[in-house]
Amino acid sequence: MDSWMQALIKPEPVALIILVVLLGSLIQGMRRGASGSAKHLFFFVWDAATAVLSLIVAGRAASWLSPYVRDWLIAREITVPKQELGMFSQLWYTLITSLRDFELMRFGILFLAVYFLLRFLLSLLHPLGAMLFDLLSRSQTETRMRDAGMRSASRATGAIIGSLLGVGRAFIVLAILFVYVTLLPDAPLVDSIRGSSFYAKTADEVLMPVAGDVLAKRGPVLTEAVQTEFKRVLQRKYEVIDAAVPPDIEEAARQVTLKAGSDEEKAKALYDWLGTRIAYDWDKARNYEEHGIWKEQSPAETFQTKTGVCIDIARLYAVMARTVGLEVKVVTGQGADGRGGFGPHAWNEVRLNDQEGGWIPLDATWASSGNWFNPEDFEETHIKEI
Repeated sequence: MDSWMQALIKPEPVALIILVVLLGSLIQGMRRGASGSAKHLFFFVWDAATAVLSLIVAGRAASWLSPYVRDWLIAREITVPKQELGMFSQLWYTLITSLRDFELMRFGILFLAVYFLLRFLLSLLHPLGAMLFDLLSRSQTETRMRDAGMRSASRATGAIIGSLLGVGRAFIVLAILFVYVTLLPDAPLVDSIRGSSFYAKTADEVLMPVAGDVLAKRGPVLTEAVQTEFKRVLQRKYEVIDAAVPPDIEEAARQVTLKAGSDEEKAKALYDWLGTRIAYDWDKARNYEEHGIWKEQSPAETFQTKTGVCIDIARLYAVMARTVGLEVKVVTGQGADGRGGFGPHAWNEVRLNDQEGGWIPLDATWASSGNWFNPEDFEETHIKEI
C-alpha cells in the first residue's frame, strides 16, 4: 500500500488526474451526505453493470445482424450515379456502399447502434430505480436529523462512500489509458502515460493480468484491421467522387483503347498513354513534404493540366479504365525511393476478366523510368497497404 501511495503522490500528469478524481469524489460525498452518496454509488454500479451488459449484447447482436444487413444491401442493387454529386450525396453513397462491402465497418456501426440503443432503453429505468432506492433507504431517523453531530456523521459516511466512488472512477480512467496505450502505441502522449510510475504500477499489477494478454495478442491485429478498413473507405470515397466521368476523358479513354482487344491490351494502352502524357508535379510534392500543404486534385484537373502526383495519376487511370469496362483499384502503400528506402506511394491494380479474373499491378507514375506494367519484381519496389 505504501508503494501505491508513493507512486500516486508523485507530481506527474496521470497521478494528478487520479488525485483530482479522488478528491472531487470525496468532496462530493461530504456535500451529499450518507444518503446522497449511497444513491450515487448505487447508480454508478448500475451504470457500470448496464454498460458491460450492453457491450456483450451489442457484440453478439452485431455479429448476428451483419450478414443480414449485407444481403439486404446487396439485394437493393445500389449503384453510384454517373453524374456529379453534391457533398451529402457523396457521403451517403460512400457510407452505404462501404456498409455493404466492408465487414469490419459494418460490424462497428451495427455494434455502436445496438449499444447506444440498449443504453438508452436501460436509462429509462433510472427513475424507477431512484424511486425504489429512496423507498428502501429512507428512514424517519435520518430525515429528521437536526443536530450537528448527526449531520457530521452523515457527511463522514458520505465522504467514505464518495471515496469508494472515486476509486471506481479512477479505475475507469486508468483502464481507458491502458487500452489507448496498448492499441495506439505511436499515438500522442503515449510516452508520457507510460512514464507515469502510478500508471505503470496499476497496469502491471491490475490491468495487465485482467486484459493485457488479450490486448497484447489481438490489439495490434485489431488496430491494423481498423487502419486497413479506414483506407478502404477513403478509397471508396474516391470511387464515389470519380464516378462521374467528363465527356473529354471518356472520349480519350475510348480512343486510346480503340484497337485493343483483350483486357490486358486495354490496360497496357492506358498505362502507356498516361505514362507519356502526365508529368509528375514536383512542386506539389515538395509543397506537401516541406510545408504540409496538400492540394486535392480531381481526375479532370489532372487530365486538363497534364500534371499530378502518384495519387492523381492513379485516380485518372482508374477513371479511364472503368470507362472502357475494366475493373480497377487505386492502391496505396509504400514505393521505393531509389535511395534504399520507401515513401508513400499510389498505383493501380486491374482485373483481367477475360483471363480467369486475375489482378495485375501497374504504376503509370513510374512509366517513364522503365517497365512498370506487371513486371515480375513489382512487389520488391511496391509494398501494398490495402
